[in-house]
Amino acid sequence: MRIIFMGTPEFAVPSLEILLDNGYDIVGVITATDKRGGRGRKELIESAVKKFAQSRGLHILQPKNLKAPSFVEELRALNADLQVVVAFRMLPEVVWDMPPKGTMNLHASILPKYRGAAPINWAVINGEQETGLTTFLLKHAIDTGDMIAQATVPILPTDTAGDLHDRMMPVGANLVLKSVRAIETGNVKLIPQDPTLVSKAPKIHHDDCRIDFDRPVKKVYDFIRGMAPYPAAWLMLDGREVKVLSCSFQYTENQKEAPGTITSDQKTEFRLYCQGGYILPHRIKMEGKRALGVSAFLNGYQMPAKTSAG
Repeated sequence: MRIIFMGTPEFAVPSLEILLDNGYDIVGVITATDKRGGRGRKELIESAVKKFAQSRGLHILQPKNLKAPSFVEELRALNADLQVVVAFRMLPEVVWDMPPKGTMNLHASILPKYRGAAPINWAVINGEQETGLTTFLLKHAIDTGDMIAQATVPILPTDTAGDLHDRMMPVGANLVLKSVRAIETGNVKLIPQDPTLVSKAPKIHHDDCRIDFDRPVKKVYDFIRGMAPYPAAWLMLDGREVKVLSCSFQYTENQKEAPGTITSDQKTEFRLYCQGGYILPHRIKMEGKRALGVSAFLNGYQMPAKTSAG
């Protein structure tokens, strides 16, 4: 079976690799265009999928416009039976409806829960104890197609979104392989999504990442780990943005400090008070500085014994 693979970040690489290692004919890899980055934006950044595809000698396409007639014709000329999408852009109908066996997508949630761009982050932010992955066939409305297969993944109490992301990658790859095999053999029982179970996982913007300390401490802790390591939850300290990259939390009884209060021993720790407890940051990054452990940060920053988050 001839397959076109579409994906960009590291999350997609194991799925492409497992298809290759199991003998599937990957006739094309579609990935994001290269971007300028690094110091002075002088470095050309290639996607993780592109780097892997190059290492395996695959045919790579990097269209800027997925509706461009030249790209559509090039895609059609590859004569694929199936397209497999893992962490890529929204596709126009002329693309996803092209192969005779359709276009299969891997989504990082148990659909129809957490439809949208950031399902891993939102599952952790919301304090879920379990999430998973779903393969489904694309149709016009995003993340709504009939499902092929699912796999569950536990969320540990200390997991960050990054921890969960890394554990989900191999699970997703195996689910992709299982689903492609089912499509190839015709042994597919498509399952419609239940519209009454839908929840959303919208794209996260910078302003969404600001910590609201006037919430229960466990909710704030889940929010911080759900944003870690990227895009990272932040607060304002002395007019500068401080990202909290890792932390723990403690409940308190008869708490005297108001939410938003920051106390510090000025040597090894500082506490961010919320409702019913406080956050203990372990690793942080102040605007314009490199990421540091809290002790190293306090060694170079004169934090007051008591202040407030801005």
